[in-house]
Amino acid sequence: MNLDPQMNMSQEDPNTPDTEDEAQESELQKLLDSTNIAEKLDEDKLHKIGDEAKRGFDIDLQSRDHWERDMEEWLRLAMQVREPKSFPWPKASNVKYPLLSTASMQFAARAYPSLVPSDGQVVKVEIIGADPTGAKQEKAERIGTYMSYQVMKEIKGWEEDMDKLLMMLPICGTVFKKTFFSKVENRICSYLINPKSLVVNYWARSLENAERVSEIIEMSQRVYQERVKQGLFLEVKLDKPTQDPLLMRAHEDANMVDDSTVPYIFIEQHTYLDLDDDGFMEPYIITFERKSGQVVRITPRFKHDEVETNAEGKIISIKPTQYYTKFSFVPNPDGSFYDLGFGLLLGPLNESVNSIINQLIDAGTLSNMQSGFIGKGLRIKMGDTRFMPGEWKPVNATADDLKKQIVPLPAKDPSNVLFQLMGSLITSGKELASVAEIFTGKMPGQNTPATTTMASVEQGMKVFTAVYKRIFRSLSAEFKRIFELNSYYLDPNTYAAVIDGTVDPTDFDEEGYDVCPGADPSAASTQEKLMKAQALLELLPTGILDPVEVVSRVLQAQEQPNWQKLFSQQIQQTGQLQPQPDPKMQEMQMKGQLEQQKAAMQMQMNQQKMELESRDKQQQMVMRDQEHRMEMQQKAELANIQAAAEVHKQRIFSAQAQADMNQKLVHGEQAHQQKLQQSKEIQKSQSKTTSTGNQTQSPKRSSKR
Repeated sequence: MNLDPQMNMSQEDPNTPDTEDEAQESELQKLLDSTNIAEKLDEDKLHKIGDEAKRGFDIDLQSRDHWERDMEEWLRLAMQVREPKSFPWPKASNVKYPLLSTASMQFAARAYPSLVPSDGQVVKVEIIGADPTGAKQEKAERIGTYMSYQVMKEIKGWEEDMDKLLMMLPICGTVFKKTFFSKVENRICSYLINPKSLVVNYWARSLENAERVSEIIEMSQRVYQERVKQGLFLEVKLDKPTQDPLLMRAHEDANMVDDSTVPYIFIEQHTYLDLDDDGFMEPYIITFERKSGQVVRITPRFKHDEVETNAEGKIISIKPTQYYTKFSFVPNPDGSFYDLGFGLLLGPLNESVNSIINQLIDAGTLSNMQSGFIGKGLRIKMGDTRFMPGEWKPVNATADDLKKQIVPLPAKDPSNVLFQLMGSLITSGKELASVAEIFTGKMPGQNTPATTTMASVEQGMKVFTAVYKRIFRSLSAEFKRIFELNSYYLDPNTYAAVIDGTVDPTDFDEEGYDVCPGADPSAASTQEKLMKAQALLELLPTGILDPVEVVSRVLQAQEQPNWQKLFSQQIQQTGQLQPQPDPKMQEMQMKGQLEQQKAAMQMQMNQQKMELESRDKQQQMVMRDQEHRMEMQQKAELANIQAAAEVHKQRIFSAQAQADMNQKLVHGEQAHQQKLQQSKEIQKSQSKTTSTGNQTQSPKRSSKR
């Protein structure tokens, strides 16, 4: 592929194929290095390219004309735009029931915290393939940390655009985001595009298969001059910008001022061109002014490594670079490119509810403010007569005349049937939009079991879960494009500062990773995420789950700030918990320990028994010795006692003998005395017969004796 027609006219030399291939590759590289290819093309070719691009844009715009009209109605209905009504009378009731607005706000309120977590971890990296050493996991954490910082901090307005997207998507059904590297700002950009500002043929299959994708860009004269001076745009003669009634429908109700701030309307069209006339259409981006069709910029929409050649070096296909990401709400059943939103699904129901409400209000107005006819026979002043509350006015007529001459128009009270029908339509709309009372924050009945409430919530969230998965898929595509752009335009210094580590050149290698957003598309509420985390905790005792990973998911579900710092130093350093022992092995070890303890206790008991027996023998010997000693001592003492007894006995026997002897002596003495007494008595008796002289001598003899 080349831009010089002369090279295509030259004949091929079979002897020098390598030289031609090198020349073709050189021209391709020059084309890729060009800031603006339009500078190398002549005016006739630029004019032809501009006319073709403008004609294709008009075809695509015309194909979706009915969709644009419908979307304007949906937006007015969602924004509750107040519109005057003249039927059935001027300034009649024109109330708009906020069914579409409520459904959109409820969806955005539930989707935003699920898709954009409060901890800032928007992006996570899913590893493809085995990771036995954990090196891929470490890289995945680095990439996820940096890309989360990138979308939340570096890419200006990313979070705000997501907030707007989630509010617009349920109304319009289709919203777009553009992701690219801006040479003007020298950074990666990803911003929201209004669905009316991106024109794709209504029957296109997808963005990737569309032949043309045109973005409507409003650019002031000042910004256009800046682009020209920066060398990004060609300087062409443009007429004074004016309001385009076809493209400025969104501003039709505004008071536009025709001054220097009125922007030019440029069309940035992603299409295919054959600039080298080789019969192969290459992907390019053409920027032209809408009114005149003048081309101001052409850039390639591919990179060198996306060009596929055959064995002969000929180009057979080129993979175009995609800038846009489509966010879908509900796929359109007719197979068209633009999907369905609550605007189309709830719009007819909302209009019916609005009509019934206005009819009820108008009927109430007629019933409260009666009107009728006044006969000419009534003698009162004609014209309007107004009454104040509590006011009575005198008339020149009798009560009977008043009854006959004043005839009120028949007016019915507001219909109860219409009121019930309105309630049925509102209920149907809420069922379609899953905006039941339980989802809007109202408590269920007092006797409603918790399981019934949770089952109702889960069943009602099925519609939202399907939509979340589509948004999740689109976010994955957006983050994939940011991932690819990082592989070309990553700032190593910023990357190293964010991850607090060294930069690995293979971190943004597409072959090893698949980038996806970090929200769970099936968890539509914080409570559901906590319930899932709690279920994991209940499975921990089985021993088949990793405790660190389970606790990590619980902390993430709780959206704890800096949850990684909550782990112990061991887990932060190794990322693993001390492995839990096998219960069977642990049981065997405990059994072995018990056996050892039992053997040790048995041995100790035997030793104690032996010691007790030894001590018992010694004690018995000592006791026997003591008994022997005591026996000998007793025998000695007994011998001593016996000896003492013998001595005492002898002493007793000797004392007895002495006593007997003494007694005998006493008895002998007593006998002798008795004999002497008897002799004396005998002598006295004998002396009585003797003489008186002899009586005086006997007493003297007795006293001498």
